[in-house]
Amino acid sequence: MALRTIIFSDNPLLRKRSSRVPHITPDIRQLVEDMLETMRAANGVGLAAVQVGVPLRVIVVEIPEDLDDPDAGTSLALVNPELARVSKETEEGVEGCLSVPGWVGNVLRHQEVTVKGIDLKGRKVRFRAKGYLARVLQHEIDHLNGVLFIDRTDEIWPVEEGEEEMVEAEAAALRGAGGTGGLLE
Repeated sequence: MALRTIIFSDNPLLRKRSSRVPHITPDIRQLVEDMLETMRAANGVGLAAVQVGVPLRVIVVEIPEDLDDPDAGTSLALVNPELARVSKETEEGVEGCLSVPGWVGNVLRHQEVTVKGIDLKGRKVRFRAKGYLARVLQHEIDHLNGVLFIDRTDEIWPVEEGEEEMVEAEAAALRGAGGTGGLLE
């Protein structure tokens, strides 16, 4: 495993649609391992391959175990993920992004999504996600389509760089108590 460099919002690569992965190879598995290590080192909960300069449709997600959320402890890697279905119900929540350090904002997302893709063994997967996990998945899939959270909001505000995780955790705690949710990816 190796830490990879996270690229920032001024990099034009983040605005391009990522390419589909034709086959699961050892290189793809290595990319996923590197992405997980990079995401963890940056205290994120999700990362798209394009954020480490690899424009392929690969994402990783890891919901912290200590978060008061039904999906706490969830860890997954998806290749060629797509939103197969979205709920009509939406919810605004605080999001941040490892590629947009020092900023967070309120973003409207679907409360529930059905996602399909391929796992690292090459098997097709399809599952439903609600709440925070649904928000994280939508955020990551947006990255694969060249969309950043700042494109989905008119309301952003600065936070101390490295404090995004604390802001997100506070927002997620409020969400668990009936407030709005948040995410740092």
